[in-house]
Amino acid sequence: MRRLYSTFAGGWPGLGLLLLRLVAGSALVVRAGLTLAGGAPMTSTVTAVFLAGSGILLIPGLWTPIAGTLVAMIELWQLRALAQDSMFSLLLGTIGGALAMLGPGVWSIDARLFGWKRVEPPPRHNSPKPG
Repeated sequence: MRRLYSTFAGGWPGLGLLLLRLVAGSALVVRAGLTLAGGAPMTSTVTAVFLAGSGILLIPGLWTPIAGTLVAMIELWQLRALAQDSMFSLLLGTIGGALAMLGPGVWSIDARLFGWKRVEPPPRHNSPKPG
């Protein structure tokens, strides 16, 4: 994961990425839950399960590039295949792709697992010189 991003954005950009992850992930989970509760056909059920799983991964920021790419691919496929909710599919697909490219930000599990670690050297003790 570290090779995908040079840094994990902090500050205001990191907060923006956190908000994007929370909103997109929550929308994906709710939308998939409604699809699964409605007794949809098998193809819609499978895509809903993948989108719910991706949303669950996006919320805490775990495996963000994989989850974001999966969301972008499925939503853009739904945009072409299904006429319903086309603007919502376009929005979620775009957010998923953007998160896959930008990364999860500093407030994520990915940053904790794969981010740069600060290594503190041990303190130097001035020992008397032999002599």
